[in-house]
Amino acid sequence: MARTTRVGRYDNPYAVAEWSRPPPAGTVCEPLVLETADRAVAGGLLYARGGETTGVLLVHPRANFSHHYSVPGLVEAGNAVLCLNTRWLNNDSTLVHEVVLLDVAAGVAALRERYDRVVLCGNSGGGSLLTFYVQQSSAAGTRLKETAAGDPFELGRFELPTADAMVYLAAHVGEGYYLLHAIDASVTDEHDPVSCDPALDLYDPANGFVEPPGETRYAPEFVQRYREGQRARVERIDALARERVARRRAARARWAETESITERRRAIATEFLTVYRTDADPRFVDLSLDPSSRTGGSLWGVRPDWINYGAVGFGRIVSPEAWLSTWSGVSSRASIERTGPGMTLPALVVSYAGDHGIFPSDTELIATSVAAPRVNRVEIDADHYGLPSGRDDAVAAIAEWIRATG
Repeated sequence: MARTTRVGRYDNPYAVAEWSRPPPAGTVCEPLVLETADRAVAGGLLYARGGETTGVLLVHPRANFSHHYSVPGLVEAGNAVLCLNTRWLNNDSTLVHEVVLLDVAAGVAALRERYDRVVLCGNSGGGSLLTFYVQQSSAAGTRLKETAAGDPFELGRFELPTADAMVYLAAHVGEGYYLLHAIDASVTDEHDPVSCDPALDLYDPANGFVEPPGETRYAPEFVQRYREGQRARVERIDALARERVARRRAARARWAETESITERRRAIATEFLTVYRTDADPRFVDLSLDPSSRTGGSLWGVRPDWINYGAVGFGRIVSPEAWLSTWSGVSSRASIERTGPGMTLPALVVSYAGDHGIFPSDTELIATSVAAPRVNRVEIDADHYGLPSGRDDAVAAIAEWIRATG
């Protein structure tokens, strides 16, 4: 009989951010269709019981937060909660962070119309998105005028309403920052999913890897070389992305000059990037690196050495523009390391001690990067999704902080 090993961490990975109990009695859910300033649409569900003076915004660049697990506790504590889904819901293959700020703006404006106080709550990738938003909303005449790919996009033309406070809940520094540490450095050919430089193979026993339940330990010299290799690979993909952007831009110019059907097609066509193997952070399997109370594995499951070669993963199929704006740890502007100095709202940082994707050094970087007048910190014993039993404590800490800082 063939040996079977469970790879996934959860019985239903699609439900890990969903609430485990409904909002309290008397809660009304109001669907909102929010037209953005560039005439896209963001959808939201506004939960409230009436009489609230504070509205909390929950948003992620692509994840569905419609029934986020924090909603019942926050509503019970007397807050209204808007769960906002962006135009790129469940598909970030073309997501440009500079543009998605307008979806956030629509959500903040909706809360401003209804409540005296607006609190932003950034869970996971929502933390870096909302920090980027706050930084740009307060930048006045110095807002960005183009995307990371160099396409014109003047944020100064749009209203970006301000908020009053910021909560980080199991937030990471940025999607590009995350991928910079999780991308497989050993890939030698971006067209070959199994190409490998053995000297940088994270999951080769020759480099220190031990299959679970054994303990992996990497030599510091290997980790340093591996980190350098990860950055080099991201830089190579950046160069490839910029080449593709330049080709399309040149075709647009030729189309304008010649009105050629062929050039028109080249100007419109998007050459998507396929980014293989993005589940390969040494910290996933060597628990002595960035130590915490986590168990082995990544956000995706307990066997990242297998998952790394499969279809599941971050930033796998992406347009060149989206790669540069969202997933490149070199080019993306949506990194708290960069935007934190412009985040001047009072802040609460809630981290989970057993998080499999956000590590103590990441949380420390967030807390020390932001320019908030005060940063309160809470650590809860749970994994990235507040499981198995940390959600109530985390949400209670957020609700109390919102009340105390109101």
